[in-house]
Amino acid sequence: MKINITRPIIFFDLETTGVDVVKDHIVELCYIKLFPDGNEESRVMRLRPTDSLGNTIHIPQSSTLIHGITDDDVANCPTFKDVAPMLKDTFTDADLAGYNSNYFDIPMLAEEFLRIGINIDFSHAKCIDVCVIFKKMEQRTLSAAYKFYCKANLDDAHSAMADTRATLKVLEAQLDMYADTLKNDVDTLSQFSSSNRNIDYAGRMVYDEHGTPLFNFGKYKGQPVADVLRKDPGYYSWMMQGEFALNTKQMLKKIKLSL
Repeated sequence: MKINITRPIIFFDLETTGVDVVKDHIVELCYIKLFPDGNEESRVMRLRPTDSLGNTIHIPQSSTLIHGITDDDVANCPTFKDVAPMLKDTFTDADLAGYNSNYFDIPMLAEEFLRIGINIDFSHAKCIDVCVIFKKMEQRTLSAAYKFYCKANLDDAHSAMADTRATLKVLEAQLDMYADTLKNDVDTLSQFSSSNRNIDYAGRMVYDEHGTPLFNFGKYKGQPVADVLRKDPGYYSWMMQGEFALNTKQMLKKIKLSL
């Protein structure tokens, strides 16, 4: 069953230097953009990871063993900064979908934009995480999901295009299999694949059922952000100076300024 959409939705996947959103960088980005009229736009790009001074960052062997991308493969590729304007135009005003994207790909992409001073806002996007749907229904990995739903083996796993195409096919198969459970619209799928009402992309802060911002980690987990900032002002400084995602700091500052 084809996904029912009323505005563009982008299925995307990232390959990176590692899994730390704060420290690691994108080395490959693939997206498939679907439009309500049935048209489709897809692209794969490899990127040379760089630090704030423009120096090339080494891709660890442990990461290369997963996605197969080496330093030599990206030596002559553009940097994220080079392609950022195009990506911002592509991703703006579109809904988002991926596999484990709510927890990794969206926070990582937002972090790359913020590192170069571009404040892209995904807060208005409906975000469908196929991994969350799968885990709620079957508890498996992407390769197993593809085999379970699509009745085939996933060749070239951890190739960005293969993973992105597989994610799209898995969601279409999920819509067929769970037609009585999952309503075929982006709002429903986004709500179903969301575990928390995140304030920041990394989920360090979330809204409770009354819309109150709460910390979602550490010694103040479950406590209102406003209360913590009032009784322990140093906690704000600790977070702003610590190794937290730029988006997390941005949203924390926004809450503090609203008090």
